[in-house]
Amino acid sequence: MIKKKLRVAVIAPPWIALPVKGYGGIELVLQGLVTSLKATENVEVELFANGHRKIPGIKTHSLFKEEQLQHIYEPYFESYAIVRAHLEFAYNYIKADGNFDIIHDHVPHIGPAFWSMASGRNNDLPSVLHTFHGPPFIAADVQNPGSVYNTQDIQQIRDFGALYFSCISDAMAASAPSNIKSRLIDSVHNGVILADFPFVDKKKDYFVTLARFAPYKGQHIAVEAAAKLKKRLRMAGSIADIGSNRKLLWELSNPLSRYRADVQFKYYSDKILPFVLRYPRITYSGSLAGKQKMKFLSEAKALLFPITWEEPFGMSVIEALACGTPVIAMNRGAMPEIIQHGVNGFLANTTDEFEEYMLRIGEIDPAQCRKSVETHFSDVAMTKKYISCYKKIIKLESTQ
Repeated sequence: MIKKKLRVAVIAPPWIALPVKGYGGIELVLQGLVTSLKATENVEVELFANGHRKIPGIKTHSLFKEEQLQHIYEPYFESYAIVRAHLEFAYNYIKADGNFDIIHDHVPHIGPAFWSMASGRNNDLPSVLHTFHGPPFIAADVQNPGSVYNTQDIQQIRDFGALYFSCISDAMAASAPSNIKSRLIDSVHNGVILADFPFVDKKKDYFVTLARFAPYKGQHIAVEAAAKLKKRLRMAGSIADIGSNRKLLWELSNPLSRYRADVQFKYYSDKILPFVLRYPRITYSGSLAGKQKMKFLSEAKALLFPITWEEPFGMSVIEALACGTPVIAMNRGAMPEIIQHGVNGFLANTTDEFEEYMLRIGEIDPAQCRKSVETHFSDVAMTKKYISCYKKIIKLESTQ
């Protein structure tokens, strides 16, 4: 039986503190989720995250008192120990407490394996929902020699206990490994806190991209289109772990730079840099956050999202829409679930179509872009769907 107040334990990754100051992907989603859960009648939420910062009014439990992001790319035996300790800490607290109704885990990669082993029905733990935030269930570099599918670990799970899964789009769920299909609850789209995003009706004369630089994000398509159409293009996002023009120029000028072997750095230097050097209207703005990112997005004519993979969602897409900025995207992955063609943006099936829609972007009403987020991709809409998932899982487990 569900208690009068639904008590939820939300497990964040240990790397970045909440509230987010600067970069945050999963963390930005969780910030909206826990804030909205707290504001929901008959729901109590507690957060397990590092304790460097705390969201006002949210009870937060922390093993690590500082952010751990500087360790995320350390060797496996060092970075794994941090994640495992973080999860064990949450497990011990939740089990000792004994009064949580559900655990909502957001720790990528290790989370499913950990909770599948921990959530047997006889160990006094509540049911667990793990959200897959990405990447798609087939690795982005699967075509490259020596690459592997990123589902090998998930495919080996046999005893799920009281563990269930959700995906952030139907497109992502459709490609889930067959062994977890029966454990999938409804897909839940990510949401943003709408009030955090300024709405700008009158746009300036530039297009933007906002994503880390990688072949599957398709910035090479954006620069080619902007050059051909003689349009101003401003690009933001990290290049490997480089986030400033100054550092980028230093590493590009250094023939012995350690970044020379990095796939993302090589992608920028080989496919993007020639256009930046040749066309003054195509520029790199660095990795943006906070007010800088909001101004960058909200004043843009459109966000270009020319992906070459099956994008599981796309936070920058709904962030742009929340600002009233339309989106032109390749018709892949979750894009048809977010973009209403001709209403809040355009879906292109070819590069020719992509370029055509850049010329037609004035047809899109910024107010409709904002409305699409308010209706479908707000933190409130996301939270309602997750609460529905929690109740479905609790009901399913009560009949076991």
